[in-house]
Amino acid sequence: MSQLLLGPMLRHVDSSTAAVWVQTDDACEVEVRVDGIDRTWSAPTFAVHGYHYALVEVEGLESGRTYPYSVTVDGRHAWPEDDDVRPPGTIRTFGESPLTFAFGSCRESVPHDAKHNASHGVDALRTLGLSLAEGDPEDIPDVLFLLGDQVYADITSDEMREFIASRRSLDDGPGEELRDYVEYEHLYRLAWSEPHLRWVFATLPSSMIFDDHDIRDDWNTSAAWRKEMAGTPWWQERIVAGLGSYWVYQHLGNLSIDERAEDPLWRELVARRERDGGTEVDLTDVVDDFAARVNEEPDCYRFSYSREVKGSRVIVVDSRAARVVEDGERAMLDDAETAWLDEQMRGEFEHVFVGTSLPFLLTPGLHHVEAFNEALAEGAYGPLLVKPAEWLRQTVDLEHWAAFNRSFERVAAMATDVADGNRGEPPRTVTFLSGDVHNSYVSEVVRQGGSQVLQLVCSPIRNPLPRFIRWMTATLGLALAEPMTRLLVAFPGCRSRRSSGAGPTGRGSTTRSRWSRSTVTTCGCGGSTARSAATTRTTRDCVSRPTSR
Repeated sequence: MSQLLLGPMLRHVDSSTAAVWVQTDDACEVEVRVDGIDRTWSAPTFAVHGYHYALVEVEGLESGRTYPYSVTVDGRHAWPEDDDVRPPGTIRTFGESPLTFAFGSCRESVPHDAKHNASHGVDALRTLGLSLAEGDPEDIPDVLFLLGDQVYADITSDEMREFIASRRSLDDGPGEELRDYVEYEHLYRLAWSEPHLRWVFATLPSSMIFDDHDIRDDWNTSAAWRKEMAGTPWWQERIVAGLGSYWVYQHLGNLSIDERAEDPLWRELVARRERDGGTEVDLTDVVDDFAARVNEEPDCYRFSYSREVKGSRVIVVDSRAARVVEDGERAMLDDAETAWLDEQMRGEFEHVFVGTSLPFLLTPGLHHVEAFNEALAEGAYGPLLVKPAEWLRQTVDLEHWAAFNRSFERVAAMATDVADGNRGEPPRTVTFLSGDVHNSYVSEVVRQGGSQVLQLVCSPIRNPLPRFIRWMTATLGLALAEPMTRLLVAFPGCRSRRSSGAGPTGRGSTTRSRWSRSTVTTCGCGGSTARSAATTRTTRDCVSRPTSR
């Protein structure tokens, strides 16, 4: 009998529809039943590299309602388990209440015991689930945005290394890192199968975007990096597996029903399913060909997406695959992606949120360091400094928006136009949501008028930096900000002179607070601004919690 391996995961939800994603251990029919509605929704599984998945589209729901739901596999009840002591998972369609959401990034998958809580920090996403399961159901956010590094393909746990070693020698490239789709499948199961996490994903609708570690550290940071990876015998298999599994596990559920109907892979799936009489379709060749093409031609597919949620617009931007990193030309977003973002950046909403895995606004000191490094690596101060600057860029991750200064200035101009009311009625805030940097902070651009422009950064969910690195980051970003600004803007040709770290038109950015603990941030959009709060717990609160009677 078929059974669930992962899920159910509640993905895209709006006022009348929901998507429920699962992974099963064999080909089967997956059915979703919603309490209080005399109908069901179902879908057969599809296969990729011998693994089985289903995405069930639930339609015809009423807005502003809460629906407990269950999942059956081939007619047999599969979820929730009969002895589960937690509240049932629910689909909460969007209504008239103010938007609330949670977000975060950077989560390593290690056991939830005292040893690993001490070494890797408490898992803030699991902690959020514990809090929500024990609290008021009305406190559950409308959506969870995961902004990168949902899995780490290049920094593997003991369990993951043991699995890799069971199939190949760790002496062969890429060693302890992931190589193919089979290893990605195991990594996702390690990441998302813990019972409390499964409850979170079954109850809290999630939208995701990748960052570098979903593929590999510094993914697409520069032309030199791409050339180095292309020269390895294992990279092609790795990037195809990484992008293909990302579409299956993360991106597919980001899409609305209408968007999914236009997705070329989903359309091929539907066509093959109709041709084969509704049985399981093998999509391996389509997914692999798609991933290989996206790696070579990033503008052939868009991973970015935009949603209108309860009067606000949320734009989630791909700042990895859509990069241009050719010799002599660098951009965080290619021309097509930039034009798409320009179309999405409009007023007439309560709030405009821009999700990008990499912080758009850094503290001024860090901003100038990255902008100056970009100039050095491009040869602005002679060829002798190019290689050292490239080494520094990859070693300490100088690859945020400030290191792609042309793109930074273009997006800053878009945000300024929105905040100043040049693109329709200005929203109350324009807020960038980011992760990546393994410390969390809130920054605001100092402006003379117009809407607030904010940067909220939430990182890590579970993957702390060593104490020395935390200290160095805080010192470089705060204590040395002013002297570094004065020093670097004095250099002729340094691009950071044009923006001065300010971002959208203003006198610079002020950092209100900064912290390094494992964190998931929740935001509420009632009133005149977007309010945020961090969710953390101490180790003793999160080591063990029963899930069944």
